[in-house]
Amino acid sequence: MIQCHAENRHGRDFVVGDIHGEYRLLEQALCRVDFQAARDRLFAVGDLIDRGPDSFACLALALEPWFCGVRGNHEELAQAALGSGGGGDWGLWLMNGGTWVRRHDAEVVRRRLEAALARLPLAREVVVAGKRLGIVHAEPPSDWAQVETADADEALAHQLVWGRRRIARQDTTPVTGIDAVAVGHTIVPVPVQLGNVHYLDTGAFNTGRLTLVEARELVE
Repeated sequence: MIQCHAENRHGRDFVVGDIHGEYRLLEQALCRVDFQAARDRLFAVGDLIDRGPDSFACLALALEPWFCGVRGNHEELAQAALGSGGGGDWGLWLMNGGTWVRRHDAEVVRRRLEAALARLPLAREVVVAGKRLGIVHAEPPSDWAQVETADADEALAHQLVWGRRRIARQDTTPVTGIDAVAVGHTIVPVPVQLGNVHYLDTGAFNTGRLTLVEARELVE
Protein backbone atom coordinates (compact mmCIF):
# COMPACT_ATOMS: atom_id res chain seq x y z
CA MET A 1 0.00 0.00 0.00
CA ILE A 2 2.60 2.58 1.08
CA GLN A 3 6.34 3.10 1.02
CA CYS A 4 7.97 5.64 3.33
CA HIS A 5 11.13 7.65 2.73
CA ALA A 6 13.40 9.43 5.18
CA GLU A 7 14.54 12.98 4.54
CA ASN A 8 17.03 13.42 1.71
CA ARG A 9 20.02 14.96 3.49
CA HIS A 10 22.32 14.89 0.46
CA GLY A 11 20.20 16.53 -2.23
CA ARG A 12 16.76 17.76 -3.25
CA ASP A 13 13.40 16.09 -3.77
CA PHE A 14 11.09 16.96 -6.67
CA VAL A 15 7.53 15.95 -7.50
CA VAL A 16 6.29 15.62 -11.08
CA GLY A 17 2.74 15.47 -12.41
CA ASP A 18 1.38 12.81 -14.79
CA ILE A 19 4.12 12.14 -17.37
CA HIS A 20 1.97 10.17 -19.86
CA GLY A 21 4.79 9.12 -22.14
CA GLU A 22 6.33 12.59 -22.42
CA TYR A 23 9.89 11.51 -21.78
CA ARG A 24 11.39 14.48 -23.65
CA LEU A 25 9.40 16.98 -21.56
CA LEU A 26 10.60 15.27 -18.40
CA GLU A 27 14.21 15.43 -19.54
CA GLN A 28 13.83 19.14 -20.26
CA ALA A 29 12.20 19.82 -16.89
CA LEU A 30 14.94 17.97 -15.01
CA CYS A 31 17.60 19.81 -16.98
CA ARG A 32 16.09 23.18 -16.03
CA VAL A 33 16.49 22.41 -12.31
CA ASP A 34 19.91 20.78 -12.78
CA PHE A 35 18.63 17.48 -11.40
CA GLN A 36 21.49 15.31 -10.14
CA ALA A 37 20.57 11.63 -10.11
CA ALA A 38 23.37 10.80 -7.69
CA ARG A 39 21.81 12.86 -4.91
CA ASP A 40 18.36 14.16 -5.94
CA ARG A 41 15.12 12.15 -5.97
CA LEU A 42 12.09 12.42 -8.23
CA PHE A 43 8.66 11.50 -6.89
CA ALA A 44 5.91 10.93 -9.47
CA VAL A 45 2.14 10.94 -8.98
CA GLY A 46 1.49 8.08 -11.42
CA ASP A 47 0.37 7.65 -15.05
CA LEU A 48 3.84 7.26 -16.50
CA ILE A 49 2.38 5.80 -19.68
CA ASP A 50 -0.21 6.24 -22.47
CA ARG A 51 -1.13 9.12 -24.78
CA GLY A 52 2.39 10.52 -25.13
CA PRO A 53 5.03 9.30 -27.64
CA ASP A 54 7.53 7.53 -25.35
CA SER A 55 5.54 5.37 -22.97
CA PHE A 56 7.93 2.42 -23.20
CA ALA A 57 10.85 4.58 -22.08
CA CYS A 58 8.76 6.23 -19.35
CA LEU A 59 7.76 2.84 -17.96
CA ALA A 60 11.45 2.09 -17.39
CA LEU A 61 11.73 5.16 -15.15
CA ALA A 62 10.22 3.11 -12.34
CA LEU A 63 13.36 0.95 -12.36
CA GLU A 64 15.74 3.87 -11.76
CA PRO A 65 17.09 4.22 -8.19
CA TRP A 66 16.40 7.98 -8.12
CA PHE A 67 12.78 7.62 -9.29
CA CYS A 68 9.95 7.02 -6.79
CA GLY A 69 6.53 6.75 -8.40
CA VAL A 70 3.09 5.56 -7.39
CA ARG A 71 0.65 3.49 -9.37
CA GLY A 72 -1.73 5.36 -11.67
CA ASN A 73 -4.93 4.26 -13.35
CA HIS A 74 -3.15 3.94 -16.71
CA GLU A 75 -0.69 1.45 -15.23
CA GLU A 76 -3.71 -0.48 -13.95
CA LEU A 77 -5.39 -0.34 -17.37
CA ALA A 78 -2.24 -1.73 -18.95
CA GLN A 79 -1.96 -4.46 -16.34
CA ALA A 80 -5.56 -5.55 -16.92
CA ALA A 81 -5.09 -5.55 -20.70
CA LEU A 82 -1.82 -7.42 -20.86
CA GLY A 83 -3.15 -10.03 -18.49
CA SER A 84 -6.46 -10.54 -20.27
CA GLY A 85 -5.32 -12.35 -23.39
CA GLY A 86 -6.64 -9.61 -25.65
CA GLY A 87 -10.16 -9.48 -24.24
CA GLY A 88 -12.34 -6.51 -23.33
CA ASP A 89 -9.68 -4.97 -21.11
CA TRP A 90 -7.39 -4.72 -24.13
CA GLY A 91 -9.89 -2.58 -26.02
CA LEU A 92 -10.44 -0.33 -23.02
CA TRP A 93 -6.71 0.28 -22.68
CA LEU A 94 -6.31 1.09 -26.38
CA MET A 95 -9.18 3.57 -26.21
CA ASN A 96 -7.45 5.30 -23.31
CA GLY A 97 -4.07 5.83 -24.94
CA GLY A 98 -2.53 2.36 -24.96
CA THR A 99 -2.09 2.14 -28.74
CA TRP A 100 1.67 2.66 -28.30
CA VAL A 101 1.90 -1.03 -27.37
CA ARG A 102 1.44 -1.87 -31.06
CA ARG A 103 4.93 -0.53 -31.76
CA HIS A 104 6.47 -3.09 -29.40
CA ASP A 105 6.40 -6.78 -28.62
CA ALA A 106 3.48 -7.10 -26.20
CA GLU A 107 5.29 -9.73 -24.14
CA VAL A 108 8.29 -7.41 -23.71
CA VAL A 109 5.95 -4.63 -22.60
CA ARG A 110 4.21 -7.00 -20.19
CA ARG A 111 7.52 -7.95 -18.56
CA ARG A 112 8.61 -4.32 -18.24
CA LEU A 113 5.23 -3.38 -16.79
CA GLU A 114 5.44 -6.21 -14.28
CA ALA A 115 8.89 -5.05 -13.17
CA ALA A 116 7.67 -1.44 -12.92
CA LEU A 117 4.56 -2.30 -10.94
CA ALA A 118 6.69 -4.06 -8.35
CA ARG A 119 8.18 -0.61 -7.65
CA LEU A 120 4.97 1.40 -7.88
CA PRO A 121 3.06 1.23 -4.58
CA LEU A 122 -0.34 2.89 -4.19
CA ALA A 123 1.11 5.58 -1.94
CA ARG A 124 4.37 7.07 -0.77
CA GLU A 125 5.26 9.28 2.15
CA VAL A 126 8.44 11.33 2.29
CA VAL A 127 9.87 13.55 5.00
CA VAL A 128 10.68 17.00 3.58
CA ALA A 129 12.10 19.81 5.70
CA GLY A 130 10.90 17.98 8.79
CA LYS A 131 7.34 17.65 7.47
CA ARG A 132 5.49 14.74 5.87
CA LEU A 133 4.40 14.78 2.23
CA GLY A 134 2.03 12.08 0.99
CA ILE A 135 1.79 11.06 -2.66
CA VAL A 136 -1.04 9.16 -4.36
CA HIS A 137 -2.29 9.21 -7.92
CA ALA A 138 -5.86 10.43 -7.65
CA GLU A 139 -7.45 11.12 -4.28
CA PRO A 140 -6.35 10.68 -0.66
CA PRO A 141 -8.77 9.70 2.10
CA SER A 142 -9.86 12.32 4.62
CA ASP A 143 -7.44 10.82 7.16
CA TRP A 144 -3.98 9.77 5.97
CA ALA A 145 -3.88 7.12 8.70
CA GLN A 146 -6.22 5.05 6.52
CA VAL A 147 -3.46 4.71 3.94
CA GLU A 148 -1.03 3.52 6.59
CA THR A 149 -3.34 0.84 8.05
CA ALA A 150 -5.76 -0.36 5.34
CA ASP A 151 -3.52 -2.31 2.98
CA ALA A 152 -6.34 -4.78 2.17
CA ASP A 153 -9.09 -2.20 1.63
CA GLU A 154 -10.20 -2.47 -2.03
CA ALA A 155 -12.45 0.58 -1.82
CA LEU A 156 -9.60 2.74 -0.57
CA ALA A 157 -7.24 1.36 -3.19
CA HIS A 158 -9.74 2.31 -5.90
CA GLN A 159 -10.07 5.82 -4.45
CA LEU A 160 -6.31 6.33 -4.42
CA VAL A 161 -6.02 5.43 -8.10
CA TRP A 162 -9.33 6.58 -9.59
CA GLY A 163 -11.09 9.01 -7.21
CA ARG A 164 -12.18 12.53 -8.18
CA ARG A 165 -14.80 13.49 -5.59
CA ARG A 166 -12.63 16.00 -3.72
CA ILE A 167 -11.73 18.06 -6.78
CA ALA A 168 -15.22 17.75 -8.25
CA ARG A 169 -16.61 19.31 -5.07
CA GLN A 170 -13.70 21.78 -4.74
CA ASP A 171 -13.33 20.43 -1.21
CA THR A 172 -10.76 22.45 0.74
CA THR A 173 -10.96 20.34 3.91
CA PRO A 174 -7.38 19.39 4.82
CA VAL A 175 -6.41 15.73 4.90
CA THR A 176 -5.62 14.99 8.54
CA GLY A 177 -2.55 13.10 9.70
CA ILE A 178 -0.26 14.50 6.99
CA ASP A 179 1.17 17.93 6.23
CA ALA A 180 0.53 17.90 2.47
CA VAL A 181 -0.46 15.49 -0.31
CA ALA A 182 0.52 15.58 -3.99
CA VAL A 183 -1.81 14.02 -6.58
CA GLY A 184 -2.41 13.95 -10.32
CA HIS A 185 -5.12 12.20 -12.38
CA THR A 186 -7.39 15.21 -12.97
CA ILE A 187 -6.04 17.70 -15.51
CA VAL A 188 -5.87 21.30 -14.31
CA PRO A 189 -4.70 24.34 -16.33
CA VAL A 190 -2.17 25.20 -13.62
CA PRO A 191 -1.33 23.44 -10.35
CA VAL A 192 -4.22 23.73 -7.90
CA GLN A 193 -4.25 23.52 -4.10
CA LEU A 194 -7.38 22.43 -2.23
CA GLY A 195 -6.74 22.43 1.50
CA ASN A 196 -3.40 20.66 1.81
CA VAL A 197 -3.84 18.63 -1.41
CA HIS A 198 -1.85 19.73 -4.47
CA TYR A 199 -3.09 18.79 -7.98
CA LEU A 200 -0.15 18.61 -10.39
CA ASP A 201 -1.47 17.06 -13.63
CA THR A 202 -1.30 19.86 -16.19
CA GLY A 203 -2.01 17.62 -19.19
CA ALA A 204 1.52 17.31 -20.55
CA PHE A 205 0.51 15.01 -23.42
CA ASN A 206 -1.90 17.66 -24.73
CA THR A 207 -0.61 21.01 -23.46
CA GLY A 208 3.12 20.38 -23.50
CA ARG A 209 3.24 21.59 -19.88
CA LEU A 210 4.70 19.09 -17.44
CA THR A 211 4.62 20.33 -13.86
CA LEU A 212 7.78 19.75 -11.83
CA VAL A 213 7.96 21.28 -8.36
CA GLU A 214 10.45 21.01 -5.53
CA ALA A 215 8.85 18.99 -2.74
CA ARG A 216 9.81 21.60 -0.16
CA GLU A 217 7.40 24.08 -1.81
CA LEU A 218 4.46 21.75 -1.21
CA VAL A 219 4.95 21.48 2.54
CA GLU A 220 5.89 25.09 3.30
